[in-house]
Amino acid sequence: MLVSLRREYAKLVTSGAQLLLLFIGLHLETRNGWLICLAIIAIISIVAWLTALQKLRAVRDTPTSKIASAAQGYVELVGNGIPLSDTALLSKHSLLPCLWYRYTVEQQDSEKNWKTIERGESTDSFVLRDGTGECVVDVEQAEILTKYRDQWVKNGHRYTEWKLLQLDNLYVIGQFRTKNCTLEFDSKAELNALLAEWKKDTPALHKRFDLNNDGELDMDEWLLARQAAKREVRKMMGVAHAQADLNIIGKPRDAKLFLISNISSEKLSRRYFFWSWAHVVIFFGSLVGISWVAQQAAL
Repeated sequence: MLVSLRREYAKLVTSGAQLLLLFIGLHLETRNGWLICLAIIAIISIVAWLTALQKLRAVRDTPTSKIASAAQGYVELVGNGIPLSDTALLSKHSLLPCLWYRYTVEQQDSEKNWKTIERGESTDSFVLRDGTGECVVDVEQAEILTKYRDQWVKNGHRYTEWKLLQLDNLYVIGQFRTKNCTLEFDSKAELNALLAEWKKDTPALHKRFDLNNDGELDMDEWLLARQAAKREVRKMMGVAHAQADLNIIGKPRDAKLFLISNISSEKLSRRYFFWSWAHVVIFFGSLVGISWVAQQAAL
């Protein structure tokens, strides 16, 4: 929910907030009303300019890495998206195979205005492949920009879906790390967990290790159970050794940009460049407006 609120706030800042405040100023038709509205527009523009500039610098200044040779830390990757599992993710309402989706459902009120009654998005991870290796993309808390948007009306409801599709050429910038399955295998913890699991099924445990059939496990029988559990853990460790290291890209620990998009880095750069300058123009325009209103009041 918090991520959704942040996204909605970002949309407000970068789209209709300034127009809404101008409309309020026109409606109030007072000097103080205009000054307050223009001052808020200036503040919003500064915040939006800093945000767009931060994103522009991240996209422009972070070089593209190959998955096989990517350094641990903040990286930019480009590759094709494929599902993480054999079962494809289906979008919420159109039921199309995809890597990620977001949706809204709207209903018309008595004044024929569309009101959102449901919204959501998927949280399933997927795999990015670039020819040198594979990396799991954790979409949690990512800013996602897609060129795919479908909208249709059915039974008095308007449905809108945004999607990332399988085999899309994707741009991802975020925190890259490699998880070593062997180093992270804790033999002691696995042994304790396995024994705890066996204890939950007491009849099966006694059937396997209660050699004298007295309904209890004595010291020697419990030692036998531990030896069997150790053999199982050694097998598990062998499987962990055989597994390749797991590459993961996700949200950075700091406030850096975490972005997933099927739009190229060049187009993203142009987009953020445009918005950064647009908010600079709006900021100085609001200052000019404040100065003009103040001068009119002094006359």
